[in-house]
Amino acid sequence: MNDGAVRTAERVLDLFQGARLTPTQRRIAHSLVQHAPSAAYLSAAEVAELAGVSQPSVTRFAMALGYSGYPALRRELRALAGPRPADGGQAGDNPMQRAVRVEAQHLGRLVEQLDNLDAVEQAAKLLVASRPLPVLGLRAAAPLAAYFGYFAAKVHPDVRVLDNGGTHLLDRLDQARAAGATALLAIVLPRYPRETLDTLREARAAGLAVVAVTDSAVSPAAECADVVLPAAVGTHLVFDLHTGPMAMAMVLLQAMCDAAPGGVQHRLEQFEATAARRHIFEA
Repeated sequence: MNDGAVRTAERVLDLFQGARLTPTQRRIAHSLVQHAPSAAYLSAAEVAELAGVSQPSVTRFAMALGYSGYPALRRELRALAGPRPADGGQAGDNPMQRAVRVEAQHLGRLVEQLDNLDAVEQAAKLLVASRPLPVLGLRAAAPLAAYFGYFAAKVHPDVRVLDNGGTHLLDRLDQARAAGATALLAIVLPRYPRETLDTLREARAAGLAVVAVTDSAVSPAAECADVVLPAAVGTHLVFDLHTGPMAMAMVLLQAMCDAAPGGVQHRLEQFEATAARRHIFEA
């Protein structure tokens, strides 16, 4: 997104803040935010196809927000969006350049979002205090969960990465809770595995605080989380780009280090001493 599109997405997101939406309605809201401002010029049928829901669901969504129907909501969206935009790239860009340029714009939006660190600091305090710390990431989110877990283990005494689904997943969550876990970090990326969302609900029911790094404040994970840290994903290639969520995850890890500086420094010194003794690295 360019700067204008980012501002439009933020204004569209404001329409949904505080609304009590069903999971289906959250999917519609998420699609409208992700594709703002062009979504403001789509029909109800086109929005339904974009969100993967039925056309009547789009009408019910508009009415849940207080509009007489989807046409009234679309008029509001068009007022927020302004004239229908052209492609967000620059003249002469090839498709790969456009994809990376949009990703850079996502990072620019993240920079602005981090003007206020309250949510990041709240999440860091919850996670750094949890012993052990379970980190959930399934399917597309599994590599990011493992990446976060690799570095978090250098500053946290007991990180447990839950990156495999199946019948053992909830067992491992129960084991972490029984061992003293008080919070869960979840990396939740499109297309939002059902098993991930079910696990978040189980975690909440078990009394764990849930921190979600996800692609949008109206992601399906938001309704299951105590703290939501949104970072947009790139959608201009065959497979999504996850640069934003990776950056957010590492910002969160930095905030965890800042929340417990003494213990972090001690563990880092221990690791460096061990690495030197075992000759782990060439440089």
